[in-house]
Amino acid sequence: MRFNSPHRRKAWTSPLPWLRLLVLVAVLAAPLVHALPRVQLQQTGFRPDQVAILINEDDPLSRQIGEYYQQARQIPEGNLIRLRFPPGRAALAKDEFLPLKAQIDRATPAHVQAYAVAWTMPYRVAWMSLTSALALGFAEEYCSDKCGPTAASTYFNSTSRQPAADFKLRPAMMLAGADFNQVKALIDRGIAADSSFPEGRAYLLNTPDKARSVRSAYFEQAAKEFAGVFPVDVLEAGSIEDRRDVLFYFTGLPFVPQLKTLGFLPGALADHLTSFGGQLSGSSQMSSLRWLEAGATASYGTVVEPCNHPQKFPFPAVAMFYYFQGASAIEAYWKSLAWPGEGVFVGEPLAAPFAPLLRETRPGQFELRVFSPREGRVRFAGSGTPIGPFKVLPQTLRLQRGANLLRFKVPETGPAFVRLLW
Repeated sequence: MRFNSPHRRKAWTSPLPWLRLLVLVAVLAAPLVHALPRVQLQQTGFRPDQVAILINEDDPLSRQIGEYYQQARQIPEGNLIRLRFPPGRAALAKDEFLPLKAQIDRATPAHVQAYAVAWTMPYRVAWMSLTSALALGFAEEYCSDKCGPTAASTYFNSTSRQPAADFKLRPAMMLAGADFNQVKALIDRGIAADSSFPEGRAYLLNTPDKARSVRSAYFEQAAKEFAGVFPVDVLEAGSIEDRRDVLFYFTGLPFVPQLKTLGFLPGALADHLTSFGGQLSGSSQMSSLRWLEAGATASYGTVVEPCNHPQKFPFPAVAMFYYFQGASAIEAYWKSLAWPGEGVFVGEPLAAPFAPLLRETRPGQFELRVFSPREGRVRFAGSGTPIGPFKVLPQTLRLQRGANLLRFKVPETGPAFVRLLW
């Protein structure tokens, strides 16, 4: 009875108008708090979720490599494609490969742009390299007849960042090595390379072996192209030794001496123009795996006699150009090959030493570290959602050739999402 008395009701209900007022003030004040825009970088290279890992379930080493790579690069579980075939052979026959390729095609998510192959053998399909057969599909037009030309790659020197959509092509690279420790070290180097902006050098060698030095016709142009951007040494020598700053090393010899004296920086690309560098086992010449064992992060070699057509080997300037733009190793290397059908790519696909790096120093204030082979502008584009559409904004930053450290701030009023483009 006492609880229901008028006096009691008044005592309990009297604070309610004040609570209502406090809630109303909070609600009205909420729209006045404006979150700072979120800043996004444009994509310059493949992301881990765009790579599928091929694993041979019948090869314990392949399983170990594939699972380590998936964890190290945080590749989605759905991007693991598990196959079964007898391991340990250098080559697959065409009739063996075609069902595997069909299985891979069915299992590959649509957004995947590239393959990481988690084994060393096989590395060839009949007359084609395994990586090219995976990327291009097995076709005799990609194999030479009596040292002749082969079909060209539409991905060569392309600006595309979506080759699966643009060219119906997914480049492949082999996580290859003699044992798990070698491949683990390779993967770890690739990860260490990311956005490291190495201050190394490029070594382009015109050796006394003239038949294998046909790429030297393009070396001076490469040095000129990157003058003031990145140090390029064009040398008349058989090899180099005792250099600790090697990021690029392109030469032409059946065997390259003094590799153990060199210091390769994480992300280094290196190869030698010779007939059988891509024969990863039992070759009469130096295998491309020797580059990886010496500390390089990616390499290339042909698996059958190509003769010395320059188009069948990487053009150093093209590989360097796309690497400098922030592309991954698999993109830069593949884009440098005009006729890749007979060559195998080995290394850590996602290494990207020149991928741009964005850091927020204070709320709304940023530092952008980016490398560029050309002068240009960084543009700003805004959107109300993270997926766009984005509209170009008036703000720009000047981009110089070479290394850039750009500082900028974004206004509190404006689009919720800002993307940097260059």
